[in-house]
Amino acid sequence: MTSETYRDAFGIPHLRAADIHALARAQGRVTALDRAWQLEVERHRAQGTSASFLGPGEVPWDVLARRARLADTARRCFAALERRDPETARWVRSYADGVNEGLPTGARRAPEFARTALTPGRWEPWTPLAVWLSTHLLFAGFPAKLWREQAIRHLGPDAVGLFATDGPGTAGSNGWLLSGDRTATGLPLLAGDPHRFIEDPGVYQQIRLACPEFDAVGLAVPGVPGLPHFGHAGAVAWGITNAMADYQDLYRERLRRAGSSVEALGPDGRWHPAHTHTETLEVAGEAPVEVEVVETERGPVIAGGPEASYDPEGADGGALALRYPPRVTEDLGFSALLGLLRARNVIDVDRALDAWAEPVNVVQAADTDGGTLHRVAGRVPLRARANRLHPVPAWRPGHDWHGWHEMPYAAVPDGIAVMANQRGPAAPLGVEFAPPHRADRIRDLLDTGGRWSAGEMAAIHTDTHLASAAPLLGHLTALDGLTPAATRLRESLLAWDRRMAADSTDAARYAALRGAVIQLLAAQPVFAPLTEPPAYPEALRPWLALVPRIGFALEHLLRAEELYGIDRPALIRQALEAVAAEPPTGTWSDTHRLAPWGALPDGLATPGLAGDHDCVLCTSAVPGLTDRAARGPAARWVWDLADRDASRWVVPFGADGVPGSPHHHDQLPLWLGGELAPVVTDWNRLTPDRTLEHPA
Repeated sequence: MTSETYRDAFGIPHLRAADIHALARAQGRVTALDRAWQLEVERHRAQGTSASFLGPGEVPWDVLARRARLADTARRCFAALERRDPETARWVRSYADGVNEGLPTGARRAPEFARTALTPGRWEPWTPLAVWLSTHLLFAGFPAKLWREQAIRHLGPDAVGLFATDGPGTAGSNGWLLSGDRTATGLPLLAGDPHRFIEDPGVYQQIRLACPEFDAVGLAVPGVPGLPHFGHAGAVAWGITNAMADYQDLYRERLRRAGSSVEALGPDGRWHPAHTHTETLEVAGEAPVEVEVVETERGPVIAGGPEASYDPEGADGGALALRYPPRVTEDLGFSALLGLLRARNVIDVDRALDAWAEPVNVVQAADTDGGTLHRVAGRVPLRARANRLHPVPAWRPGHDWHGWHEMPYAAVPDGIAVMANQRGPAAPLGVEFAPPHRADRIRDLLDTGGRWSAGEMAAIHTDTHLASAAPLLGHLTALDGLTPAATRLRESLLAWDRRMAADSTDAARYAALRGAVIQLLAAQPVFAPLTEPPAYPEALRPWLALVPRIGFALEHLLRAEELYGIDRPALIRQALEAVAAEPPTGTWSDTHRLAPWGALPDGLATPGLAGDHDCVLCTSAVPGLTDRAARGPAARWVWDLADRDASRWVVPFGADGVPGSPHHHDQLPLWLGGELAPVVTDWNRLTPDRTLEHPA
C-alpha cells in the first residue's frame, strides 16, 4: 500500500493514503520536505536548545522553555495520551515517523542547515505536542498579569480597565459565519484570517489530507498533525479565533534552600519540598549557561529562585511560578484532532471540541445541511478573581484551582456571527479583549452586502477603515490658536476618510500624530514608575513596556473623563504643531512595512502594507514605537459549504519554505493585493509528486 502526494499550481501538497496512520506519516514526510528548517527551529525552541545553533540571542527563550518545563510537559501529555486515547497517540507517532523519514531530503534542500552547521535531529512521538505547547505558551498573555500588578500599584485599580486592550504580544483573528439565508448559494459561508506574528516560512501550511475516512483541506500548523484550526472536510467546515480567555496563573513563591534541596512555603503555612535540578544550555559561540529548574506544587518557577528577594507583602520581586492547564491535567487536547477530521456535521465538530484544551478558542462551524455552531472550546480553571488579574501569593489560601468553567455557546443572530477577539461568548473567561471595532465593522459590511458569495469575502478581509481614530480626531476639533501649518494639518485630518490605505498621505500623517501623542503621554511624570519594567525574564518584556501599552490603549486614555491630571488638549496641541512643522513626506506604506520574523533573517521581504491594528485588515504596528508590522494575517481563508472548490485561501509567502524555490514567495503578491488562491480538490487537476511516494 502506498501514500500519494499531489501538488496544485502553488505547490500546495494534497495527500492521499490508505488509512489515517499512513496519511499522518505522509503529512509528516511532506512537511519535512517543504519545511525542514522550520521544523528543526520549532523542535529546538520547544526543547530550549535553539541557542545552540542560533546563538546568544535565543538564550532568553531557551531559559524560559527550560524553566517552564515545556518538553517535560509534552512527554507527560503524550504518555497520558497513549493511556487515554491510543489511536490518536499512534496517529501522532506516525506523523513523527514521517517527519524523520523526510528530514534528510528536506535538510539537503534547505540552505540554512549548511549556514548553521546544523544536522537535523530526531523527532520523538511527543515532539508535535512540544511544538504545540511552545507555539501557544504565551498565546494567552499571562505576562500581562505582571503589567497589571505594576499599573495597579502605581496608578490604582482603575488602570486595569483603562489599559485593557489587545496588544502586540497577543495573537488574535477575524472570523465570520454567514448562514444560508445570507449567501448566494443558500448554504453557509465561513471566512477569516488569523493574526499572528508573520514568519518566513509561515506559521500555517496549506494542505489536503484524504483517506477512506475523510477528505479535508485546511491550514495545518507545521510540526503538528491534522488541521486543528481551520478546515473544510466537504460536508462540514470550521475556523477559530483567540477567545482572549485567561487560563494561566502566576504565583509569587517564597523559596528557601534546605541543604541540596529547595522548599516552598505553602498556603498551609508549612514548607514543602520543591522539585529542583540543573540543566546546561549550550550557546553557539559562547560559554554554556547553567539553568536551575525549580517546580513547586503550583507549577514551574519561571522567574527568580530561592535567592530572589521579595517585600513582606510579596507584591514584587521574588520567584514566580506558572500554573498552566496541560501541566496540571497532562492533556493538550490532541484527542480533538482526529474527531475534527472525521466530522460530518456541526454536531460532530461540537463533540470533538469537547476534548479541546489549549489554547482557548472561539469556534465557528457550518455544514451542508445548513447547521451552524458558535462556541468557545478549551479549558479554563475556576479560581479567585485575583488570580486572573495579577500574580497571587502562593503562601496564602484562596488561590487554588477548583474545577473548570463550562464552555459558553452563542447564537447566530440574523444569520451572521462575527468573532474578532472582542467581548462576546468568552467574556466571562477573560480580562482583556480587543476593542469592538473590527467586529463591528465586519458586521456592518456584511449587513449591507445582500447575499454574499465566496469570491466577495476578500473585500471584507481587506477593509482599512480605522474607527479607533475617532477620539484623537475629536480632540482636534476643539483646538484653537494654532499656527497656519497646524491648522492645515488639522483640516486635512478632519476631512480624511479614516482609511489606512497604502497610498494615503493622510493615513501617514494621522499615524505620525498618533505616535507623537503617545510619546508625549509616555513622558508624563505620572507614568515614570512604569518606564522601567521589573527585572523579569527578557522573553516577557513585550508585555511590560510602557509605550506599547499606551499606544494600544490610546483610545481609552483619550476618552477617559480624567487622566491622572494630564492636560490632554495641551499635549495634543503640542503633538499637532510638531508634526505640522515636520510632516511625513510619503504615504502610509512608505513606513508601514512588513517585518517578518525569521530564525536567520537575511533577505526577508519587507513590502509596504495597508491596514492597521484596529482595521479589519489588521497589520499591527506598535504605535508610538514603530510603523513596521510584525503581526498581521498569517493566512486568509473562505470555506464555501455549497461548493468546496469555490473556497479560497492564501498565506503571506508560499507553500515551500526553501529560499529561492518556485513556491517560496509566490503567494506574496496575492496576499499583498488582497487576493485569494483557489482551493482545488479535483485530483485530475493536480500534478503527482512521485518523489514522495512511500510504503505505508
